[in-house]
Amino acid sequence: MAAEILINVRPNTTRVAYVEDGVLSDLKIERRGSPTLVGSIYKGRVVRVLPGMQAAFVDVGLDRAAFLYVADVRTDLDAEPRLYIDQEDADPELPEKEEVARAPIQDLLHEGQIIMVQVAKDPLGTKGARITTHISLAGRHVVFMPTLKHLGISRRIEDESERERLKKIVEGINPKGGVIIRTACEGASAEALGADLDYLGRMWSEVEKAYDKRKTPGLINPEIDVELRALRDLLNERVQRVIVDDKNVHKKVLTFINQFMPKHGKSVTLHSGPQPLFDIYDLDLEISRSLDRKIWLKSGGYIVVDEAEALVVIDVNTGRYVGKKDLEDTILKTNLEAVKEIAHQLRIRNCGGIIIIDLIDMEKPQHREKVLNQLRSELANDLAKTTVVSMSELGLVEMTRKRTSPSLVSSLCEPCTYCEGNGYIKRKSTVAQEIFLALEREVLRSKEASNAVVHCHSSVADWIYEEEQEALEAIEAKIQRPVVFKVEPHYHIEQFEIYSLFGNPTEPTNGAKS
Repeated sequence: MAAEILINVRPNTTRVAYVEDGVLSDLKIERRGSPTLVGSIYKGRVVRVLPGMQAAFVDVGLDRAAFLYVADVRTDLDAEPRLYIDQEDADPELPEKEEVARAPIQDLLHEGQIIMVQVAKDPLGTKGARITTHISLAGRHVVFMPTLKHLGISRRIEDESERERLKKIVEGINPKGGVIIRTACEGASAEALGADLDYLGRMWSEVEKAYDKRKTPGLINPEIDVELRALRDLLNERVQRVIVDDKNVHKKVLTFINQFMPKHGKSVTLHSGPQPLFDIYDLDLEISRSLDRKIWLKSGGYIVVDEAEALVVIDVNTGRYVGKKDLEDTILKTNLEAVKEIAHQLRIRNCGGIIIIDLIDMEKPQHREKVLNQLRSELANDLAKTTVVSMSELGLVEMTRKRTSPSLVSSLCEPCTYCEGNGYIKRKSTVAQEIFLALEREVLRSKEASNAVVHCHSSVADWIYEEEQEALEAIEAKIQRPVVFKVEPHYHIEQFEIYSLFGNPTEPTNGAKS
């Protein structure tokens, strides 16, 4: 499939889109004021060790202390290199299934200790950055890990003879540290691998010098800019053009490609036409679509995506699609179309954590297997690590997707200030009932016969006069005093206060908004 990489640069934002056959397949957005921290290396100071959590908090100069788990604490270099198969090309971690006897964190770290760390996950929500002491430096062909002694090969390189060739080349170079051979290395020459490792080795020397020079916690080596990072990770043989719409970034991209990927140098072009770059493929419409909660499918079905801090729930519905043959066939076609769109949306939205997919129930086991295989197939091209666990009898699919940075929704949106991020507000009838209950409580506080004045939103007052007149009269009879409503233009629809004509307001109720 033909592919293009579009780099759209604005004063405060850079967007990089990977487009396959005119369809947006990957998207990276970075604001100048809040760039990703993943990959950046810091000098840190341990501020707290938590034996009960086997973790520590480390001051790295950010707003919040970073989180360091015991498994990410370096103990010592391995004596001999060992071969393992890296489970994902873009995630240079030790294999998760490898059991390693670990000392407790209180034996490895102490408060006030100075350590070198690298950000593995951006701060998310109320959580600080996740860090590791196992430093990794990513190049075009390999990832160099100076604090380890491991040799890994991407699983996406399937040819055994090629794997063996690359392994021998790296072993012949004998780098002073661990190496992961990336998918982009397939077919690369020994000279290209040697140049990559030499560059990363010199980079590591500069990092060590910067670490020794810095006296306080803080940044010592930032990750490269988003456009260069995207080229490093996304540029492949399928990419026919790299289009940039900014002259300065165009020069920077050309320099980067000519140094690390010279065979792609002719593919870089500068966009200077009047049409905005992303409008060529209507990418802004696609991005806007990916911010919607409901996504319509071509057949007439739809999926609903709900994001929480560490959980994503996706519901599949037939919608307007009625099928042509029988119910089971309609359900199968909807589910097959849905999992393709779900894989696409997970990648564009950069959803991560635990993901639950509520497919439409399928009676036939072969249909369930077919849909599950389709989902795995669609996820195969995702650069983030994904694991599909199983499908239950109810049609629920459990899966995970590695998250290192905030999702698209988190990056481009903020919680609704009116509903306070709940996604809903109370009905006017519910607020009216809360007011009536508060009036009953008020009469118990004050026995004086005085008017009760309710300060509330205009729509609630209108609702009570139009729909709850009988209930209002019953309340007035019960508390033996008239009720007067005073409209407050700036009140939240759920906010209200009750005053006695000669008294003080009632205590705020559970339904009151400040």
